[in-house]
Amino acid sequence: MIADHLRFGRLPQAMTDSVQFEALQRLTRTRFHLVQSITRDKTYFLNQLFLKFSGLRQDNPFSDSFGTTSLAVIQELEPEQVAQMPLQELVDFLVDKSRNKFENPEETAKELQKVARNSVRLDKVMKDPVNLSLSVTLSVIQHMESEVKKLDKAIARLMKAIPNTLESVQGIGPVYAAGLIAEIGDIQRFKNHSALAKYAGLVWNQYQSGEYEADETSRMHTGNKYLRYYLIQAADKVRRYDSEYVAFYQKKSNEALKHKHKRALVLTARKLVRLVFTLLTTNQLYTPPERRR
Repeated sequence: MIADHLRFGRLPQAMTDSVQFEALQRLTRTRFHLVQSITRDKTYFLNQLFLKFSGLRQDNPFSDSFGTTSLAVIQELEPEQVAQMPLQELVDFLVDKSRNKFENPEETAKELQKVARNSVRLDKVMKDPVNLSLSVTLSVIQHMESEVKKLDKAIARLMKAIPNTLESVQGIGPVYAAGLIAEIGDIQRFKNHSALAKYAGLVWNQYQSGEYEADETSRMHTGNKYLRYYLIQAADKVRRYDSEYVAFYQKKSNEALKHKHKRALVLTARKLVRLVFTLLTTNQLYTPPERRR
């Protein structure tokens, strides 16, 4: 029956060349795999950090635990050293490692010493093994991050040969656009944005009994995990730039009873599905809300 349909062209829709999408898909899926591995290794690193510097793991005075200054403290200093260092010496250390980017380095130094004094002391026998474990894990993380950058460059090169309107949305660069296009393929496969959302797994179960309906429902654990990942990542970027998505994200965050950021972000991704479907279907550039008004 399949052979008969192929011979006489009796197909439900025209077949398109998917090799280009598959080539892009190899890169975007490999990137997905590496990012997931980095996330797992970072969690493992932070668990090891708790053994060495428990206070820094719980109440880190730095905005990013994997920032340059935070890593310098973890790699070069012990909690006892931080607690006993003259304040000015610690301030100079932080200024040097951060390249003078702290607004109030003295306040940060005081907070860091307070965290160090409250940290649980690690047994001397455990110090070297824990430090080595942290060093090796960090080296693996940094190597994988450099490999992700290589993939990003290769993806950007491929995307130059694939005209698309997704990149007209501020926040969706070539990498996220590639992730979406590689998994969606021919947009004509989907009847509407609801079908695309279902394919991505951005649909929710309905819990209802009589007149009762649950305030929060769980997302169905089905669909294309790669497409869902790139939609959520793209939504996280778009909601920082586009006023319409900023307002939508904030509204859903305020409505959520728990897991506010996660729930609001997934709902924002569902809203983004409509835009992605429209842009790919009409092949028109996106007009921001400000320009529309």
